[in-house]
Amino acid sequence: MNNAAPAPVRTRGRPRGNPPTRESIVSTARSLFLERGYRRTTLRAVAGAAGVDPAMIAYHFGSKRGLFADVMQFQCAHALTVDDVLGGDLATLPGRLIDAVTSLWEDADFRQLTAQGDEAAEVIREYLERELLARLVEFLGGRDASARATAVVTILGGAIYTRYLNPLPTPAALTPAETRHILTPALRAALAPRPRTAATTRLVRSSQTSSSTATGP
Repeated sequence: MNNAAPAPVRTRGRPRGNPPTRESIVSTARSLFLERGYRRTTLRAVAGAAGVDPAMIAYHFGSKRGLFADVMQFQCAHALTVDDVLGGDLATLPGRLIDAVTSLWEDADFRQLTAQGDEAAEVIREYLERELLARLVEFLGGRDASARATAVVTILGGAIYTRYLNPLPTPAALTPAETRHILTPALRAALAPRPRTAATTRLVRSSQTSSSTATGP
């Protein structure tokens, strides 16, 4: 007679008890994406390394693309903490923005993640649009907030592109401190209130339309 206790059943769907957190899964996935790259990393491999059922990953992230997006978003949020950046004096905001961007992109692991194809590019676009741009509009307030925030994100996006994604020799050779010195006046001008023009009027109307569409009735 076999008196051995039956093996525990691994249930699918939302786990009970005290399962590993999303953060621990994201941390494990980040290590594998860095080691193997996006295409060679499977959800089964992440689940095995994290000690969880693959269904847990599917529940929390939906797909490998969703998991990779969370890895990138976590990395962005860790270095470019919007609440911290926006939590100080408006006069010194340009320097804080540049410091946050350069500290994120000077990290070798993050640059390795950003090199992993269209998935990485999509996450970066979404973060700049939905997190940084949207929060800047809210922070600045007023009728020209969308125009000012758009100018800021355009400058920062240009810096990211010319220093890291498709580096030009001159911008790429600058130190972070030199980048801050050069771009601070441009960001300060971008953040300054400006007179209403036809372009800013269209931008404000477009932003209001997008906001009402997103919130719905």
